[in-house]
Amino acid sequence: MGLITETNAQYYSGQQLFIGDGINKIFTCNFNTTLIAASSSTNTNFDITIDGSTNIGTFYLLDNVITFLNAPIANAEILVQLRIPSLWDNYGSYAYNSLVNVVNNFMVTYVGMDKLIPRCKRSDVIFHAKRGLQEFSYDTLRSVKSQELTIPPSLSVIIPQDYVNYVQLSWVDTSGVKHIIYPTTLTSNPKTTPIQDTAGVPVQDNFEQNLQAAQSLTNQRWGSNNNFQITGELTSAEINNYANVDNWDWWKMAYGQRYGLEPEVSQTNGWFTINEREGKFSFSSGLVGKLILFEYISDGLAYDMDTKIPKMAEEALYAHIMHAMVAGRANFPEYIVNRYKKERSAKLRNAKIRLSNIKLEEFTQVMRGKSKWIKH
Repeated sequence: MGLITETNAQYYSGQQLFIGDGINKIFTCNFNTTLIAASSSTNTNFDITIDGSTNIGTFYLLDNVITFLNAPIANAEILVQLRIPSLWDNYGSYAYNSLVNVVNNFMVTYVGMDKLIPRCKRSDVIFHAKRGLQEFSYDTLRSVKSQELTIPPSLSVIIPQDYVNYVQLSWVDTSGVKHIIYPTTLTSNPKTTPIQDTAGVPVQDNFEQNLQAAQSLTNQRWGSNNNFQITGELTSAEINNYANVDNWDWWKMAYGQRYGLEPEVSQTNGWFTINEREGKFSFSSGLVGKLILFEYISDGLAYDMDTKIPKMAEEALYAHIMHAMVAGRANFPEYIVNRYKKERSAKLRNAKIRLSNIKLEEFTQVMRGKSKWIKH
C-alpha cells in the first residue's frame, strides 16, 4: 500500500470533488489536513460549493466526514476547497513522520514476545520518544525557527513562547540583505533592581512590588548611548573637519586604517543582550526601527505541528528509544546496554550527515574563488 493518500488536486490545490447521486448524504474527505467547521466563517478552514453555489443547506462534520441534511441532487458537483492558510503546513509533509506513528511503529516492531523488549508501557515509549525529539532538535534536526520583527522605541522584543536558545539575530537592509547583530559584554541586564533609601539600604516594605516598579538605570543608559563613542566610527561632522577629506589619496591611506580599535566593537551592525528579568532581547540604540530576523531553536514539542521527525532521522530515534528503554531497566546486562548505546551513536551520526544536506556542487561553487591570485 502506498504512503501517499492525497491526489494531486488535494495536495497542490486543496480540492476534492464528489458527484452526487441523489441518495447519498455522506462524503468522506481524505485530506491530510483536518477539516474544521465553526460558527464563524473566519474560523473555518474550508469551503463547500454545490454546482458552484454556496447555498448548500445544512451539513455536519465529524472526522473529515461531511454529512448533509438533504442529499445533493444527482450529478451535482460537490467541491470541498481548503483555504490556503490551513493547507500551508501540508506542503513538504512527506519528508516527515509524526511522533504518533513513530511510537506505534516502535510498539509493533520492537515490543512483544520473542522481540527485543518483551513488554513495556506505551507511556514509557512516548516519554523517551519526546525526550529524543527534544535532544535531536538541539543539534541534529533542522528545527531552527525564525521571526521577522521590528525593533520598537523601547529597544526590546519579547522572547518567543517556544524559545530554547537563539541561533542568530540580524537586521535587514532595504535590499533584503542580512547584517548580523552580535551579543555584547559591554553591558549587562541586572536581575533585580531593589529600591534603596538615602542610606543605600534596600526598602523591604512590599519588596516584590518595589522590584517590579524599579527601572534599571543600566538599561536606560545603554539605550541612550552614542554608538560612535563605542565603535570609533567617524561622524559626518568629524569627517568634514578633516583636511583633504575629499582627496583620493586621503581615503586610500587612512580609510579603514584607524589603529587601536577593538575588533569586538568595531562594527556598525549593533549589539544585543538577553534581559532575563523581563524575558526580552534588548538591542543597542542604533537599531531602533530596524527590521530584524530572529532565528532560534525550539524543542520540537511546543505545538502539534512541531511533533514530527524527518524520515532521514527516524531510525536514529528508534535507536534512541531502544537504548533509553534498556538503560533504565534493572538487572539488564551491561554489554547489551553498551551495544544499543553504540548503535544509537552510529545512527545519530548517520542522521546528522544526511540532514546536513551537503551538496558537492555548492562546495565547488564557493571554492572556485579560492584559486584567484591576489595581486599586490
